[in-house]
Amino acid sequence: MSRRALLIAGAAGLFARGSFARDVTYPPPAREAMLPVPGGRVYVRANGDLKGPRAPLVMIHGGPGGTHTSMLDALALADERAVILYDQLDSGRSDWPQDPANWRVARFVDELEAVRRGLGVERWHVCGISWGGTIALEYAARQPAALASVVLGGPLIATKAWLADADALRATLPQSARDTLVACEGTAPPAATVCDAATEVFYRHFNRREEAPVAMRAAARAEGNRGFNKRLYETMWGRSEFVSTGSLRDYDGTPLLAKLDARRTLFMVGQYDEARPVTALEFARRVPGGAEVAVIPGAAHGTLSDRPVETIGVLRGWLRRHDTIGL
Repeated sequence: MSRRALLIAGAAGLFARGSFARDVTYPPPAREAMLPVPGGRVYVRANGDLKGPRAPLVMIHGGPGGTHTSMLDALALADERAVILYDQLDSGRSDWPQDPANWRVARFVDELEAVRRGLGVERWHVCGISWGGTIALEYAARQPAALASVVLGGPLIATKAWLADADALRATLPQSARDTLVACEGTAPPAATVCDAATEVFYRHFNRREEAPVAMRAAARAEGNRGFNKRLYETMWGRSEFVSTGSLRDYDGTPLLAKLDARRTLFMVGQYDEARPVTALEFARRVPGGAEVAVIPGAAHGTLSDRPVETIGVLRGWLRRHDTIGL
């Protein structure tokens, strides 16, 4: 199972550790819609007042091919602003045309803007996690007037940098797991079950370190949620954590960092994130004037799932400070 697949599958309880299991409930959506976007329709849910005094927040899930259920903990912020979650095309509850022509970065960015227009939101905060951070980066680099701020959570900024981080983290694993993972990339790999077990060790360290709540696992299995799209993921990324063979294999968004507004840009990563804090710091320095960086203690890549209280606290403070910038 791939890294980004795990972020979603983990929400269904796979590879759970159980040391931080949470009893939580999520509010039903105050509004649901299937909104037209380039290539089809996407499922959108919102809680809170879309026309309220504080700018709404839209959360962009990971993948490619993930679902909004991994973002459910962000609904805690709906006590003071609208929170918008959506499934990208060919994922979750959205349409599944399964047309690879749609699987382009630019189309996913256009999709985000179509969601804003479809909901009638004039101005919003954008938070993208993992692959969602790629979409958020590209969107913010367009410098849309509607952008209040952008949060890049454990983002894929450049494939080369992501793979370098994966190699560096793999080198810190126990010898047996490290050797197995290296062998799994060779010409005569071990059995798939052996490779999967070694990959699980990597994920438990750096993807998500805690068990997803029962309510999140239930949402991932709910009727109408088709879940993670493996074909989409493998077409854009590939089959391996440590080698990218898909259309994102040469992706490099680092030139876009120069187009961001440091006042409105936050990098947010976990202490044990696959997107290493040291790498996030380097990317933040490339934003003219230097962007802010928040490191969530105790969290891996899935900051919302691993440390929801701390992550929500960071987001709440950031959003409040940036509601009025640029007005």
